[in-house]
Order: sequence, then structure tokens, then C-alpha cells
Amino acid sequence: MENHEFEYKGLCINGFVMLFFTFILVPLLIVFAVMWGTVASFVCAVPLFILFILGCVGYITQEPNVARVMIFFGKYKGTCKRVGYYWVNPFMSRKKLSLRIRNMDIDPIKVNDKIGNPVLIGMVLVWKIKDTYKVVFDLDSQSLGVQGGLNNQALSNFVRIQSDAALREVTGHFAYDNTDVNQENELTLRDSGNEISELLERKINERLTMAGIEVVEARINYLAYAPEIAAVMLRRQQASAIITAREKIVEGAVSMVEMALRTLDDKGIVELSNEQKATMVGNLLAVLCADEPLTPTLNANV
Repeated sequence: MENHEFEYKGLCINGFVMLFFTFILVPLLIVFAVMWGTVASFVCAVPLFILFILGCVGYITQEPNVARVMIFFGKYKGTCKRVGYYWVNPFMSRKKLSLRIRNMDIDPIKVNDKIGNPVLIGMVLVWKIKDTYKVVFDLDSQSLGVQGGLNNQALSNFVRIQSDAALREVTGHFAYDNTDVNQENELTLRDSGNEISELLERKINERLTMAGIEVVEARINYLAYAPEIAAVMLRRQQASAIITAREKIVEGAVSMVEMALRTLDDKGIVELSNEQKATMVGNLLAVLCADEPLTPTLNANV
């Protein structure tokens, strides 16, 4: 027996044709057989009545993106994906599955990142059923804490458990943020959303393929430091931002001082000694790099 999904090619009759046969033609034959009044006619009426009973069951209505796994006394006979109203063998077991896209919000979980900092990370998962055979025959609903056979809750539990495991694995390979200047080109959870999402989608697909489930999209929707270190990391981020801002201010001030000295020399406005240039540089840097506006003091040489 093939261990993958294939199309059902068994008995599948148009439902409206079967309705006409079951509720009009067969009852007329039964009535004529009874009215005939002979023993042979009554004997013929019995199988006709049984045929009528069987014709009353076995109807299915197939919507788009809905499949039915056909099982005949424990043997897989294929998956029916035809859209419409049909009559199939009433002795055939039919497990209905939705092939439509589903959405799942994975609650934030606490995970240690690459450098050991605890972070809270959550994601949104978009998935659908790809192989109905694997979903029905390779998943054990009881091991997922669900009684009564395979259903949507069992599938959701399986997807959630495997997604949590993949999310923990991916998070452990990246730092929340760059903490070293030499690591500016490294991928981080905060700044590399697209790359992380692609890797996460690939990892989850590797885990769900065995169950016939395909991940359409996986994207991080929540990311934060764990409460126990959030305040400390916030101060570190603030300090890093202040240092970066100071570097920009100093870099700009130095370029402005350099431009001022070069302009004075090129245009010959005034000749300054090295000592005067040093004093001018110090004063300009003090004015340009100060947090608050400074009050200039004029030296009148009186």
C-alpha cells in the first residue's frame, strides 16, 4: 500500500442522479412487486428494499478546499477532493479534512538567546494540510491529549508543540541585539526579521512535513527581554544610544572646526599661531559639544 496521498478513483456517482434512482425508481419497483401479489414478487421486493435503504445513505457534499479520506474496512482507498454533490459506497468510511489556510498565534515563550540573555518571543504561524494520508494515519491524537480521534484540536496541538520547539531552536542561534561593535554584521533577533522568519519557516516545515502539514508563513510578532533583566538591558540600550549620539556630535564638531581653520587660512582673514589655533579649537569644541547653550565671554584686553 502506498504511504502517501493519492486521488480516490472508486465509486462516486452524481448525487442528484442517485436521488432520482433511490426515491423514485426503486420505490416504484417495490410497489409494483407488492401489487403483483406473488411469492416471487415479494422475494424480489426484499432486495429492492435493501437497495433503497443503502441508497438513502452515502451522500456527501464537497466544498472547495475540503477533502475526504476514503477508508474501506481499514484500507486506504484514496482522497476525494471533487467539488459537488456525490453518492459513494455507504460502507466506505469518510474522514473529512479542511485544506484551507489556518492561522495560529503562538504565545510568547521564555528562551535564552545566543549570549544567554532570557528573552520573550512569540510568533504568528500560517499553515495548512498538504498530505491527508499522513495527517490521518501518521498522527496519534491520544498522544496529543485529545480523545475521540483526529480533529482540529489534535492538529493544532501538534503544530503548536512543534512550532514551540523550532522557535526555541532558532532563538538560541541569535542574539537579541548587537552588544559589540565587531558584531555589527551579525544577524540579530531585533534587526533581522526577514532572515529570521525564513529560517523559522524552514525549521518548522522540517518538523511538520512528517505529519503532512505545510507552513505557509512564520513571522515573529513579539520580542522583548524577560522581566528580570528588562530594566538592566534598557539602561544598556540608553547608554549605547547616548554614546552613539556623542560620537556623531564630536565627529560633526571636529569637521566644523577643521573647516573653520581651513577657511581662515585659505582666505587669509587672520594669521593665527599654533597656540591661538589650539585655543580656538578648544573653545569651538566646547561650544559645539556642550549639552546646554553656553554664554560666551569676550576678552577686551583692557
